[in-house]
Amino acid sequence: MISSPLVYLFILAFVATGFSTLENKTSFKIFKFIPAVVMIYAFSMFLASIGTFEYNDAIDNIYKLTKTNLLPAMLFLMLLQIDFTHFLKLGNSLLISYILALFSLTVGFIVVAIVFDFNKDMASAFGALAGSWMGGTANMIAVGSALEVSQEAFGYALIVDSVNYTLWVMLLLFLVPFANIFNHFTGSHEKLAYLGEIGCACTIGTKRYWLLILLAIAASFIAQALAEYFVLLNKTTTIVLIASLLGVLGSFTKLKELKGSSEVASTMLYIIIALIGSKAVFDSFADIGVYVLAGFSVLLIHALLMLIGAKVFKLDLFSIAVASLSNIGGVASAPILAAAYNKSLVSVGVLMAIMGYLIGTFGGLAVGNILIEIAR
Repeated sequence: MISSPLVYLFILAFVATGFSTLENKTSFKIFKFIPAVVMIYAFSMFLASIGTFEYNDAIDNIYKLTKTNLLPAMLFLMLLQIDFTHFLKLGNSLLISYILALFSLTVGFIVVAIVFDFNKDMASAFGALAGSWMGGTANMIAVGSALEVSQEAFGYALIVDSVNYTLWVMLLLFLVPFANIFNHFTGSHEKLAYLGEIGCACTIGTKRYWLLILLAIAASFIAQALAEYFVLLNKTTTIVLIASLLGVLGSFTKLKELKGSSEVASTMLYIIIALIGSKAVFDSFADIGVYVLAGFSVLLIHALLMLIGAKVFKLDLFSIAVASLSNIGGVASAPILAAAYNKSLVSVGVLMAIMGYLIGTFGGLAVGNILIEIAR
C-alpha cells in the first residue's frame, strides 16, 4: 500500500502519460470507442479499489492541492484558443445550428430530470455531463467540481459521456451519405464553400510550453486569490468563473498566438482525471443503467428538437450535425465529421468545438443549478 504523497502523484502521472501516449502514438482501435480519458479514470479507480493507495492526511492534502491549482490553470489555457472573430464568420446556418444545439440540449436535460425524478446526486452529475456536452471533458470537471458532484456520481456521468458519445458519433457519420435527402426535406441550400478559407493556426509554430505553464500558474494564483475576497455560489465556482474570464480576456491579446496551449491543457486534464479516479471506489454499479438510459433520453430530445429546428430554419445536415457534435464530442470528433463532408471544412469543426470551452462551463453551471433546484 502506497502512503507517500509523491509516489501517489507519480503513479497517477504515469497512468495518465501511459494511456495518452498509447492513444496518440498507436493505432489501437479500442481508443476509437473508449477514449484515453476514460481509461485513465477507470485504471486509477481500479488501483484505488484494490487498495493501492493509503488515504492518509498527506495524500488527501496533495490531492486537494494538485486539483485546486490545476483546474483553473487548465481552464485558462483552454480558453486562450478562442477566436470570436472567426467564429462569427461561420454564417447564419452554422450559428443558428450551434444555438439550436445548445437550446435543445438544455431542454433535454431539464425534461429528463423531471421525468426521471433526479435526486440531488444525479442532478449534479448530469449538470457535469451538461458541461461536457456543451464543451468537453475539461468543462465537465470544472462544473462537477463547482457543483460538488460525488466521486461515484461523477464516475457514472463519465461512463454515460463515453457510451452515449460513441454511439452518437457513429450515428452522425452514418448519416453523411444521406445529406442530400435530408437537405431536400428541410429545403436547405448549402453555401459552405467559403468556409474553407477560415483557418486555425492553433497548432502551427514553435511551442512555448514553459511560458504557457508560467502563465497558467499565474492565472490559477490570481483566480484563487480573488476568490478569497468575494464568492459566487461557492468558492470553487468563483475560481472556475474567474479563471474562465482570464482565459477569455487573454484570447483578445497576443497571448492567443502562443502555440502549445492545447497540449499543456490536455496534460493537466489527464492528471485531474487520474486524481478524481483515484478517489472513486464504487460499492456497486446498480444505478449505471438508469444513468445511461437518462443520457440516451437527453440525446433523443436533442435530436428531435434539432430536426424540428432544421425544418423551421431550413438548415442543412452538415450544419446541424457539426453543431451537435462540436458540443457533445468537442475538438476530438467535430473536425472528423466535418472532414467526412468536405476536407476543406475541418477548421469549421475546430472553431465550433473550441467555442464550447467557453460555453460548456457557463452552460453546464446554469443547467446544473436548474437540475439541482428541480431535485429539491
